[in-house]
Amino acid sequence: MKFYYFLLLLFLTNISVIAQSEKNIDKQSILWTRYYNQLLFDEKWSLHSEFDNRLFLKPLQENVFVIRVQGRYKINGHLETGVGFAYFSVDTQIPEVNLDFNIPEYRGQQDITWKEILGKFTINQRFQLEERFIQKATKEKLLSGSTFSWRFRYRIQADYTFWKKENQLLKFVLSNEIMFNFSKNRIKNTFDQNRIYTAIHYGMNKNLALELGYLNSFQRRASGVDFFDRDIIRLSIFHKIKRFKKV
Repeated sequence: MKFYYFLLLLFLTNISVIAQSEKNIDKQSILWTRYYNQLLFDEKWSLHSEFDNRLFLKPLQENVFVIRVQGRYKINGHLETGVGFAYFSVDTQIPEVNLDFNIPEYRGQQDITWKEILGKFTINQRFQLEERFIQKATKEKLLSGSTFSWRFRYRIQADYTFWKKENQLLKFVLSNEIMFNFSKNRIKNTFDQNRIYTAIHYGMNKNLALELGYLNSFQRRASGVDFFDRDIIRLSIFHKIKRFKKV
């Protein structure tokens, strides 16, 4: 029953976003590739790091390079929390426009994640808050100072394991995430974006996994009336390193 609740919430969230759409929509195709590392210190504490490169496909052009680091703590079997930092180097958001410089963004993040296992299903809900510092810039150069805004993100995700053998597994992933901006200068674009993601996740062993998925990102631009509609292919490598042995 809880899984049907997840599907209903996924559908209603997406409908609310579509209702806000305008006519000025820029369609884009992007490839995201990432390496995600989990360094486990014990049963509760871990350090997660992520390297993510995003590349426009039509035309071929760098979009964004991302580095994330966060410490995570498992509160119990259902709840965990994390605090981290991210660095973004933005080459361009429009592949036809290639600036001579990259725009940096520095971002703090805090989240709490709830998980429940229902047979072959795993349901995750993540509530995340971000503090975004984006370097000021014109079309010609970077400026001193930065703009600041808060962003709230809510993601609900379901994983279904349909094959498992010893230390290997194959599962289907489905998620929906919605994001909202909060600041004095974000009156027109409080709604930031909605992301729908589906993927196949292959666990090669206990410590290494591959994931190939499709993500649709529908994002409001700074103007408040224009949107990006992005078709994204995402390839991920998950690598887990344990620094302890179970007793």
